[in-house]
Amino acid sequence: MAGLVVAVQMDPIENINIDGDSTFAMMLEAQKRGHTLYHYLTQHLSMRGRDRITAKAHPVRVKAERGKHFEFGALETIDLAKTDVVLMRQDPPFDMAYITATHILEHIHPKTLVVNDPAEVRNAPEKLFVTHFPSLMPPTLITTDRAEIDAFRDEFKDIIIKPLYGNGGAGVFRIKPDDENLGSLYEMFTQRSREPMIVQRYEPAVRAGDKRIILVDGKPAGAILRVPAQGESRANMHVGGKAIKTALTKREIEICETIGPELAKRGQIFVGIDVIGDWLTEINVTSPTGIHEVRRFDGTDIAVLIWDAIEKRR
Repeated sequence: MAGLVVAVQMDPIENINIDGDSTFAMMLEAQKRGHTLYHYLTQHLSMRGRDRITAKAHPVRVKAERGKHFEFGALETIDLAKTDVVLMRQDPPFDMAYITATHILEHIHPKTLVVNDPAEVRNAPEKLFVTHFPSLMPPTLITTDRAEIDAFRDEFKDIIIKPLYGNGGAGVFRIKPDDENLGSLYEMFTQRSREPMIVQRYEPAVRAGDKRIILVDGKPAGAILRVPAQGESRANMHVGGKAIKTALTKREIEICETIGPELAKRGQIFVGIDVIGDWLTEINVTSPTGIHEVRRFDGTDIAVLIWDAIEKRR
């Protein structure tokens, strides 16, 4: 395939960890294939009228060398409608700034292929999209109603409370049956935001690990098991979780086969799902990670699979 022009909407490239950043892995693979790369930040994305979508962007070359991992060309204002691909890879939170970016990029998609599909990203926040597959998820309550939360706790005893639009394990609390902090947590959540919170039955299987499974174009491509640190109920690696090699169970294959066709239909090329025990807890479509960890454990290069899927669409 002739080289594509690829604009990468991401966080500041100078701040990334090249050994763990999935966007960087995707950029390296794109460059290897002869594609031209531009880097821009969401604050430099502009819309004038209906069809004029621009970004102040740097041409960029990348290399896997710490401290010297990128080289910028002179800043340009590029017309994103004239690019071939936009990678929407800025980190959440999934807030109004994130949602606005999806609305803007929707004007150029699919003539310019936006990965993942911006309208479908907007319609699929991680902890809400999973509710479309109720047979796959643990008992879950989404509400700001204190009486409903109390009733849920009375039924399931040991529960997890977390912000509906949070990310990275921030604000996730386990409330054991004898924990007296529910009232204070409820006040904290409701005073800082009008958004509902999500309450789920605590799954003891998390002690054995929270599995991140990566799907490319609706098909499972690799997985890692993230094991919580001692004294933690969260398995996220930035709070001390340890990644270990794993394989998919029969139940996890069933989960992937159930949700995969819907993900592909919605243009969700790169997706990371979280599974605890037998239960699907999140479907991550905004800026999934895990490419480096999967390659390190089983040799599968998911960046290659992603670009094969992108080029197939182009």
